[in-house]
Amino acid sequence: MQIRFNISNYKNYMGVIDASITILGGYYMERLTNFFTSVMRKYLPDPFVFAIGLTILTFILALLIEDISFLNLTSSWGDGFWNLLAFTTQMAVILAMGYVLATAPITDRFLNKIATYVHTPKAAIIVATLVGGFGSYLNWGFGLVIGGIIAKKLALKVKGVHYPLIIAAAYSGFTFYGLGLSASIPILISTPGHFLEESMGLIALSETIFSLPMIITAIFLFITLPLFNAMLHPKDPKNVREIDPTLHSDTKKLKINVLDDENTFANKLNNSRLLSYSIGILGFIYVVIHFTSGKSLDLNILNFMILFLGIILLGTPAKYTEHLSDGIKTVSGIILQFPFYAGIMAIMAASGLVDTISQVFVDISTQHSLPFWGLISSFFINFFAPSAGGHWAVQGPFMIDAAKELGTSLGETSMSVMLGNAWNDLVQPFWILPALALSRLKLKDIMGFLVMIMFYVGIVYIVATLAWAYLL
Repeated sequence: MQIRFNISNYKNYMGVIDASITILGGYYMERLTNFFTSVMRKYLPDPFVFAIGLTILTFILALLIEDISFLNLTSSWGDGFWNLLAFTTQMAVILAMGYVLATAPITDRFLNKIATYVHTPKAAIIVATLVGGFGSYLNWGFGLVIGGIIAKKLALKVKGVHYPLIIAAAYSGFTFYGLGLSASIPILISTPGHFLEESMGLIALSETIFSLPMIITAIFLFITLPLFNAMLHPKDPKNVREIDPTLHSDTKKLKINVLDDENTFANKLNNSRLLSYSIGILGFIYVVIHFTSGKSLDLNILNFMILFLGIILLGTPAKYTEHLSDGIKTVSGIILQFPFYAGIMAIMAASGLVDTISQVFVDISTQHSLPFWGLISSFFINFFAPSAGGHWAVQGPFMIDAAKELGTSLGETSMSVMLGNAWNDLVQPFWILPALALSRLKLKDIMGFLVMIMFYVGIVYIVATLAWAYLL
């Protein structure tokens, strides 16, 4: 009886939220959303075309603004093209293995359980945002994938859900990574030996992601962003584009080897739980040794943990390989495009373009306004350098020097760059690639909604940054 009572209360609660959102949404919100959606469908190219165009634009800006020759610029671009090859591999691995975790049977059952309690389109949007947000707060790679998976499940289950919006809503949760446990810049500057340690020392996480202003910001966004996303749902059923079930059926794949079901020694090894659990336990013994010996959390150990956790959760080597093969399909765009962004970053660093951009904002800053201008400049620089680690490498030195000169908190300044990065990622086509691969949608289908979400999140981040600088 108690369970029925809780579920009944949940349904009533979601009904009240649904009605409230319908009132709050308003006529003008829908018109503005339709405007951006229409513009994006007409003029926004695919992500790879965007990367090529951004490369050309960076070339032109560097030639016009900086004193550098075309040949030298081209040489820097080519030399830097593979500078992020190791990092590209780390990103691809974390996404592919994050996919394995997000599709593991225990995770799948958990997501299915959540989906059974969702019955209305706006409630589906709210849940997709929360799942994507919590996943990204824990780990950005896991969040990118699990958000897309729950969005597809809800779109297939709940009639009347606008499919492009629910995918955009799930992806919008990615912004929480900048406030969460895998925020690249705060983790980097809290790690001994980071490249700016001599100039800024070590900045504890209690001064960045675990500071009171950032915790309040995260809680506020977790409450309001899902409601804002639900407000974007089309009011007119004629404007709703539902998912095509025939393109997203969960039919089991045919086995490539017809002998896979035979009771052979090879198949026993392929499907051995003893092998998976043994190597999985060995992996986590190493993790314990890693941390107890004083070593810090970095991308390599993070990928290591995700790999062996996935092996344990999937149960057998064969199942892990099958899920990983599916996950690799979601990272093909990243493997293709990351070298182009590495080339763009090389252009900006070699020409001094990033220094010029940063210096413009630094010159107009005061002790209290520097974090605000750091946020704004970070937003624009992230179009050219969408990797937070690489982004910090080109912008961080100027921001830290300015903070020390003006007497601004180094933690606040660093966090403002991180927030600008996470804010821009909402409309940076590069990180949307896994969501597009999972949903089979085009960038232009969801970008109009993401522009609206970007405006809202931007207001929250700006207010949080200014309040932290001036009031706290």
